[in-house]
Amino acid sequence: MRQACWHGAGGALLVALLAGAGLGLLLPVLLPRLVLCLIALVAGLLVWRRPVLRLPALVLLGAVWAQLHAAQVLGQQWPATRDGQVLQVHGRIVSLVEQQPGRSRFTLLADEVGHNDGQVRGRRLAVVWSDRPDGSVDPQRAQLDAGQHWQLSLRLRRPDSRHNPGGFDAGRQALSLGLHANAQVSAGGQQLAAARGGLQPWRARMARAIEQAVPASQAGYLRALTVGDTGGLTQADWQRLRVTGLTHLVAISGFHVGLLGIVAAQLAWAVWRLFPALARRCPRPQAMALAALGGALLYAAAAGMGLPAVRTVLMIAVVCLARLSRRVIGIWRSVGLALLAVLVVDPLALLMAGFWLSFAGVVWLAWTLPHGLTSPLRSLLAAQGVATLGLLPLTVLLFGQASLIGPLANLLAIPWWSLVVVPLCVLGLLLEASADGAGQWAWQLAGQAFMPSWELFGWMATTGRALWWLPESGLLAALLALCAAAVALLPRSLPGRWLGLLLWLPLLWPQRQAPAVHGAVELHVLDVGQGLAIVVRTAGHTLLYDAGPRSRSGFDAGERIVLPALHALGVRRLDRLMLSHGDADHAGGLQAVRDGLPVARVSGPAGVPQPVDTHCRAGEQWHWDGVHFQVLHPGLHFPYLGNDASCVLRIDSAHGRVLLTGDISQVVEQRLLAVDRAALRAQVVVAAHHGSNSSSSGAFVKAAQARLVLVSAGAGNRFGHPHPDVVRRWQHAGAEVLETADSGALRVWLDDDGLSVRQRRFWRKRLWHGNG
Repeated sequence: MRQACWHGAGGALLVALLAGAGLGLLLPVLLPRLVLCLIALVAGLLVWRRPVLRLPALVLLGAVWAQLHAAQVLGQQWPATRDGQVLQVHGRIVSLVEQQPGRSRFTLLADEVGHNDGQVRGRRLAVVWSDRPDGSVDPQRAQLDAGQHWQLSLRLRRPDSRHNPGGFDAGRQALSLGLHANAQVSAGGQQLAAARGGLQPWRARMARAIEQAVPASQAGYLRALTVGDTGGLTQADWQRLRVTGLTHLVAISGFHVGLLGIVAAQLAWAVWRLFPALARRCPRPQAMALAALGGALLYAAAAGMGLPAVRTVLMIAVVCLARLSRRVIGIWRSVGLALLAVLVVDPLALLMAGFWLSFAGVVWLAWTLPHGLTSPLRSLLAAQGVATLGLLPLTVLLFGQASLIGPLANLLAIPWWSLVVVPLCVLGLLLEASADGAGQWAWQLAGQAFMPSWELFGWMATTGRALWWLPESGLLAALLALCAAAVALLPRSLPGRWLGLLLWLPLLWPQRQAPAVHGAVELHVLDVGQGLAIVVRTAGHTLLYDAGPRSRSGFDAGERIVLPALHALGVRRLDRLMLSHGDADHAGGLQAVRDGLPVARVSGPAGVPQPVDTHCRAGEQWHWDGVHFQVLHPGLHFPYLGNDASCVLRIDSAHGRVLLTGDISQVVEQRLLAVDRAALRAQVVVAAHHGSNSSSSGAFVKAAQARLVLVSAGAGNRFGHPHPDVVRRWQHAGAEVLETADSGALRVWLDDDGLSVRQRRFWRKRLWHGNG
């Protein structure tokens, strides 16, 4: 009866609290704290005195609680008005140090007292220490370790995101992790004190012991499975994990934590059987519960207390308390209490994908799997089927993709990694903690057991269309798909179950965003920072003009921004990729785009250092779906001069004209004016050279007569782009000037309704996006 009550009233109250917290974080702005306190007071009174209004009151309480937590973090973040300022910061490294080619990453907790600026005292800073501008490695960078105290010269910025279709939201991640600023080491530092002990230094010591015990080809994977240190995994490793749907297993997962809890409980059972007298002091069921909690807690601590691990620990703690109090507790109540604990302690966990996948997976299994499945194989197949179908809507919503070979890969990886590799990793951890070098043999066995399966999954990842990318969809489509999954998992005898398949359509086949009208054209000027990447689409074709920057530190906008945006827009292939010229801020992402999508043709100016199929020359033209494309520059014998050799592309539709100018200077502008002044007239112009004052001369601006000018430039860039004089020239000529640094990705339509524009930062604004 109690369990049934929990299913009904208790479950509804918890869902209301969860929904309220989610709505509070989806609001575009933070409400004033006084307003939040008044709402909380009214909602509390309704919960106490008006049972009939308890559900909506809990929704309000959940929203207020989430907003208050968000306000606490956002209110302490580095102010955008001081972005780029350099400070001397004293602090302690409170995370493992990710040593990557060209840079190191770690979290620094600034000292609360001492010489620190008041704006950073006690704050958590996400620090990147890159190689020197000449490419040499700072020897101090190799000395970084968890727990050390350092004085660093840091260039600070407010945590923010680049706003693109399918893009990673760094601002959301910073809020969920409680990070207050991003920092770049600008002039080295000085170590003030060595690590004094604690969890993070211990984890770092275990990670180093693993590196010494096994070959370098195995160390990164075993570090991830043993202490949750994923810094040794490359982008290629992560890509293999995404394609095979195994990302949730390579770092310490909730399943692994639960498994270690079971092992600890079984060890306690064996000890109590060997020494029956122990039962006089502590009954065996209670001892097993405490052992399970202790084992899970220790392993979760070794993993850095990530959310999936914490969720499992909380569930085990609930069961443990029930055993200690001699109560019977079901799976639903344990899941519900664990969820309630997370919401109360840290409602910002709702911003993490792991929260939804972790709890949703347990809920699906608890709701659908029948009791009494005696066959282990049948249980594993049933659990994998339920998880695959039930979590598909969330996977598509959160990541825009689904692994087609994921179910098969998980069927192989879950039993092998979880029952063989992980126990060996943990055994090595326990032995190494007791005596230096004692765990090497266990880690070596774990590596030998892991690598054959890893090679198998690598082969699976390269077979056919292993990963299914889906266009960007909304929350409503995901909710409908969740309902469809629930219908599909109902008993087979239920008539009309097949009608639930219709609810999948909005998620799996969303409305295509490309122009549907013959003669219409659409632009997406992506927010790639100090660089350029423009997606041009007609009714049936797609052109990519430039591929974004690639930095010396390894950041590749082609891989991190352009490809995800193309996938989110539903682009399956590129009919043409045109490089305006070969500079790294325009062509750096070329190879990543070519590796990720079929490209029919790559073109660029003659002499461009990148490999191209054809050269763009003045006079070249083609038609796509009623839209005319024409290259205006460079001419046939024009030498390659970098910026001034940029391919200038004019796009003519029945509804207006677009001009893409690359990085040309005023010298080339004068040349174009002399050849054909009327050819430069356009409703939409992408400002040359990111708005530099070396371009956009008065005569060129006057000839263009643009209504809308788009500037692709990085926020607070060191070049001062766009130059204020350039912005004023365009504005005085009657054009509206929009910058990706302020607006995020810019989407422009030219169709039957005329000229339309959408600024992504404000179209999908969230409370952690600031004021733009």
